[in-house]
Amino acid sequence: MTVKISESTFGKYPDGRDVTLYTMENDSGMTVAVTDLGAAVVRIIVPDKKGNLEDVVLGFDKAEDYMGNPSFFGVVIGPSANRIGNAAFCIDGTDYHVDVNDNANNLHSHIDRGYHKQLWKAEVLAEGVRFSLEDTDGNLGFPGNKRISVEYSLGSDNSLRLHYHGASDKKTIINLTNHTYFNLDGHDSGKIEEHELMLNAACYTPGDAGSIPTGEIAGVQGTPMDFTKPKKVGLQIGEDFEQLRFAGGYDHNWVIDGWKDDGALLHFATVTAPKSGRVMKAYTTLPGAQFYAGNFIKEQTGKSGAVYGFRTGMCLETQYFPDSVNKPRFPSCIFGEGREYDSVTVYQFE
Repeated sequence: MTVKISESTFGKYPDGRDVTLYTMENDSGMTVAVTDLGAAVVRIIVPDKKGNLEDVVLGFDKAEDYMGNPSFFGVVIGPSANRIGNAAFCIDGTDYHVDVNDNANNLHSHIDRGYHKQLWKAEVLAEGVRFSLEDTDGNLGFPGNKRISVEYSLGSDNSLRLHYHGASDKKTIINLTNHTYFNLDGHDSGKIEEHELMLNAACYTPGDAGSIPTGEIAGVQGTPMDFTKPKKVGLQIGEDFEQLRFAGGYDHNWVIDGWKDDGALLHFATVTAPKSGRVMKAYTTLPGAQFYAGNFIKEQTGKSGAVYGFRTGMCLETQYFPDSVNKPRFPSCIFGEGREYDSVTVYQFE
């Protein structure tokens, strides 16, 4: 299979460096554009069953807008995705304190200086692009000199593969994710509440009012959190259920069925769009996935003048569970000193 990869100027980083857009095209009608700013997914253009092409991810037309990006459209989050309770953790008896930016907690490492705001080093490969960065010991409060990479590759089966790797010279949190918002009817087509979602997840991790997991792993059966059979996103999102009240809708971590920390790629989600009929299947080697229904997208102008807002896109963020550094029962997100981080997530379109 041939993947055609082209480069174009995408804008300027605040210090004057050029930001580059890398566009990958396969032989099956799929185009993916990624940028070295935040290692972000900017465009995913895929055909529907009639061959009509649409861009199915939310984003911006120029790099400068990604330096704002309050909803984290498309970017890679790190070193610690999601939340850390009380913005503090302990590793081997040493206490660490990180940015308090989400009530009393930490969200996505740092709003202005996390990996999503960094200009990554890019390397063009045969079937994709690899972005990498180096992060110093103590930066943002996290220990360890870290080497991080994410490789995007495009398959002939209209799949986008994300291969993450991380290493550190000290024990530290490495919990990377991609924050792409999908709307399979097209990024400019309105709300996603009619999208059907299936999650291979019989359990989830309930949170407190600040979305910090309580430590419980709860069954979804008999609750609005049950997506074990395909269900419209909007069907139960407004029900009077404590977890939905806390998060303004769905914004929770689901526990992926069958995960064993053996590197197996597991099918964890299928999304079907109501109008276009597009289907996206998602796979990962990670133990959890944050399904976020876009409850807090502030109205803003995106690509080609599209107006994004409340629930106009949905995320399936693969991850170690939120606050797992403070929850001994959860799979460990501590890496370094011989334990390297390595994960794969795949989004396949039909």
